[in-house]
Amino acid sequence: MMKDYAKEFQKEIEEFRDTTRKFYEKELSVAEYKHFSGGFGSYAQRGGERSMLRLRLGGGRISKDSLRFITESIQKYDIDRLHLTTCQTVQLHNLTAGTVCSLIEEAWQHGIFTRGGGGDYPRNVMMSPLSGVEKDEPFDLTGYVSAAADYLLGLIDTVKLPRKLKVCFSNTPANAPHATFRDLGFVANEDHTFDVYAAGGLGNNPKMGVCVAEHIAPDMILYCIKAMVDVFTEHGNYENRGRARTRYLQDTLGKEGFHQAFQEKLNSAILSEDLKISVTSYTVTKKGDGTISHPRVTEQKQPGLYAVSYHPIGGNPTPEFMQKLYDTILPMEEIEIRLSPDEGMYLINCTAKEAEILLALTDDGAETLFETSTACIGNHICQVGVRDSQTLLRACVDAVRPYQFADGVLPKIRISGCPSSCGAHQIASLGFRGAVKQTPEGPKAAYAVFEGGCDKLGEEAFGGDLCVMTEDKIPEFLVELGQKIQAADMRYDTWILEHKDDLSELAKQYSK
Repeated sequence: MMKDYAKEFQKEIEEFRDTTRKFYEKELSVAEYKHFSGGFGSYAQRGGERSMLRLRLGGGRISKDSLRFITESIQKYDIDRLHLTTCQTVQLHNLTAGTVCSLIEEAWQHGIFTRGGGGDYPRNVMMSPLSGVEKDEPFDLTGYVSAAADYLLGLIDTVKLPRKLKVCFSNTPANAPHATFRDLGFVANEDHTFDVYAAGGLGNNPKMGVCVAEHIAPDMILYCIKAMVDVFTEHGNYENRGRARTRYLQDTLGKEGFHQAFQEKLNSAILSEDLKISVTSYTVTKKGDGTISHPRVTEQKQPGLYAVSYHPIGGNPTPEFMQKLYDTILPMEEIEIRLSPDEGMYLINCTAKEAEILLALTDDGAETLFETSTACIGNHICQVGVRDSQTLLRACVDAVRPYQFADGVLPKIRISGCPSSCGAHQIASLGFRGAVKQTPEGPKAAYAVFEGGCDKLGEEAFGGDLCVMTEDKIPEFLVELGQKIQAADMRYDTWILEHKDDLSELAKQYSK
């Protein structure tokens, strides 16, 4: 950290304690408290009896010291639920009023800042999870992500945004953090420059980002962030929260008008600000030995070292697992956790022997592409959620597992409990969004089904409406779909190219 944010934010903790006390004593409404608490990365859960806390983890990086803080907090406060989010953060759930107040301050003392984890602030900065260790990456992103995260934290008390601002960096074709359709995204090029995309986003009225700059020198990224903030504060909608996101600037200014406004603010920042940066590349001094081959193991660009992937179903590692993980990696040199934007994690810088140990530790996670599916936290916890997406995902996994479909027969699905698209349903091969379906028996819990989304660089697409299906039929639908594709001896990604009509017909049967 370039600044002592713990000291800078310390004065605010007493205000948070007092406001939280008022809420739990019923002096404030849920809406009034949410407006305040979100800025500290905390929200009241559904029912208003417990709170959640979102930890900002730049680039999804968790050091051993950060993991120690998490595990000690789990023990100290008897925390029984964690969730890995699609924005590369960790959420701690079912917290009492006293616990959430203490945790915020203790997290800050350990260099983990919750400030701006929610509310109308810049959010956690994301990146491709294997940056710095992935083979064939154009260049390492970690230093640029750290610089961006520090700069954005510094804006929290100086700039009032109309709504949240999500910034991310991508350096692989997978485009895991969705850099081409975020509020501001940086895409790494082979010539060690960035292409910059802005004013994109999922949710209501989704939009792909506008390419506002090409081949920007990486030491200029803070100028681009300043330009985006200035455009947003000047042209963003402060009156209508439903339209107070950067993607609506494409409507109010037009794509060309937005591009011009960004360039004007960028040029102004270059002339008036001193924001050039110099970063240090991610280095690994550890030497590897031995070899290992496994579907969940990725060979790093550092010779003899490997990354082990782990995807707890629904992004919900148990508190017991987190303790075991810390105990296991403590004696292993230079091991670091990287959260992925699909609610999983990588354990990087492992020797072959260490990778074997970690594979055994993580053998309760996803076994297939389908089981790496994502789901938001769901309406049992979320105040605005419509459906319990986590329960649906678990029901789907339980229904599919007995059939032992080959890996890839079913795609990774994405489930959002409401239109906010926290599960990123709009860019899934098959996506599900919480809804209500009118039936002869009355309204039933349901999901709108989307088909054909894609987040890969150069192939980005939002899924189209397929049908609305009652919740209870979705697991059966996926089983029959898997049976059809398995019988054809194909994977979903190749089967769908020639069988869109078959998918539509099957969905129609289950949506009656």
